[in-house]
Amino acid sequence: MLNILYEDREIIVVEKPSGVASQSSGSFVPDMVSMLQNHIMAGQKEKKGRLCTELSTDRGKLSPRSVDKPVQRLPRTQPPYIGVIHRLDTPVSGVMVYAKTKKAASSLSRQLEQGKIGKVYLAVICGKPVDDVGNFVDYLQKEGKTNRSVIVDKGDKEGKRAALTYQVVQTVLREQELTLVRIRLETGRHHQIRVQFAGHGLPLWGDNRYNPDFVSGKERGTIALCAAELSFSHPATEQRMDFQVEPKTGAFAWFDRKR
Repeated sequence: MLNILYEDREIIVVEKPSGVASQSSGSFVPDMVSMLQNHIMAGQKEKKGRLCTELSTDRGKLSPRSVDKPVQRLPRTQPPYIGVIHRLDTPVSGVMVYAKTKKAASSLSRQLEQGKIGKVYLAVICGKPVDDVGNFVDYLQKEGKTNRSVIVDKGDKEGKRAALTYQVVQTVLREQELTLVRIRLETGRHHQIRVQFAGHGLPLWGDNRYNPDFVSGKERGTIALCAAELSFSHPATEQRMDFQVEPKTGAFAWFDRKR
């Protein structure tokens, strides 16, 4: 079931659940683009049904010309346009914005390139940082064959600068010390949050790619990473828009945000 946070003629803002791909993958696995296209087509079908009902009810009140005028519709073979602006890893949940027109997609993509789209993440990490507020600056290299990223030396030609800031929200003690952190990205690199925290000895809970305990099968759980806040300017009105979600499942349920 889609959780639509906002929708108009230009954009649609949605909460992506964990386990669903951000864009079409060409397989039979569910993805957000296909789900949104089905959502829009269902709305169009419902609107068309209401229009037909109104025409049937009020047929005697309409002129023959208006009654016989065909209803404009999209070709059945052409799905609605959905522009992918940014992405979240499949196991990651959170707020995403998609464009419903190419003009809106161009505007949002330009904002993304200029760093004008704000993103804040919540994550549960294993351990506790020395500082309650801090930043990580590393250089990452993506390994295409393994779909992983690794931290490399600053002088590595393949390395790209990756920077983020974090703030400790709360720490709890279960079988080990776990910390809820609020993260703001300064750059957008492949698996950046997951790689940097793991590289600094604070891997994310549930990360079966970069957390040794989950890779080896010692632990079980869904990766505790959520794109909790998203802000941008509306592509048509230029009004600043802010959206947020509150992750409450998995490891996030162990923390009391009200405290």
